[in-house]
Amino acid sequence: MKKKRRYEENDEHIDESWLIPYADLLTLLLALFIVLYSMNSLDVKKFEDMSRAFRVALHNGSGMLDMPSAVERGPSVDKVPPSKDKNNPGESTDAAIEKQMEQEQAEFDHLKGQIDEYIANNGLSNDLETALNMSQLLITIRDGALFDPAQATVKPEARELAVSISKMLQEYPDYEVIISGHTDDTPMNNAYFKSNWDLSVMRAIRFMDVMLENKELQPERFRASGFGEYRPIAPNDTKDNKSKNRRVEVAILRSFTDPNKLEQLDVKK
Repeated sequence: MKKKRRYEENDEHIDESWLIPYADLLTLLLALFIVLYSMNSLDVKKFEDMSRAFRVALHNGSGMLDMPSAVERGPSVDKVPPSKDKNNPGESTDAAIEKQMEQEQAEFDHLKGQIDEYIANNGLSNDLETALNMSQLLITIRDGALFDPAQATVKPEARELAVSISKMLQEYPDYEVIISGHTDDTPMNNAYFKSNWDLSVMRAIRFMDVMLENKELQPERFRASGFGEYRPIAPNDTKDNKSKNRRVEVAILRSFTDPNKLEQLDVKK
């Protein structure tokens, strides 16, 4: 007769009671991550509702979400009053911005008028032109008025132009200015410049150097860039068109842009 096998202690099932607190811990961590994610929306009401739900479900009405440091309470986003202009306490931000945009438009119109008058008085209508749109005032200068062929040294007679523009900009110190150089598609490779990139960049920098001799201007508001032959304004199929593409552009950027008018691009020439 077979003897009944005695159950050894090692034959018993492993105690898995530890899984219960472990599962609770994972649940709490998941709840915490959900709460932290939801806090990104800065919706205090939703956070309070979620906090109350977790208190009831996990801690019988009290828990970590009650800690005052969990969220900084403040006015609801929907209830924040419209901000006021510091200079005019009774004026809303939108109204102040509208007024600043109108002032900026008047300044750009005046600056364009000054430059156009300078062009007319000096017989430069074939070499310079201005265009004002909703993002910038653009001054386009043919390279022949500034540089000898394949060179980046500003002609002595052209320095006066750069100086005159810089003096006009003294009245408007708060605007960003970008000076960019452009070439035609004729390959460039000489002892000074190995490509049209080099030539276009150095022409922009040399013209900017002359402008910044005016110590009343703020150099940190100026940038120089070169685009080589890659941003033509005319096909490079004739001598005259190539001449149009060889240019330096001075862009005075607006500080305020009306998105409703951007699509119109109402260019004033």
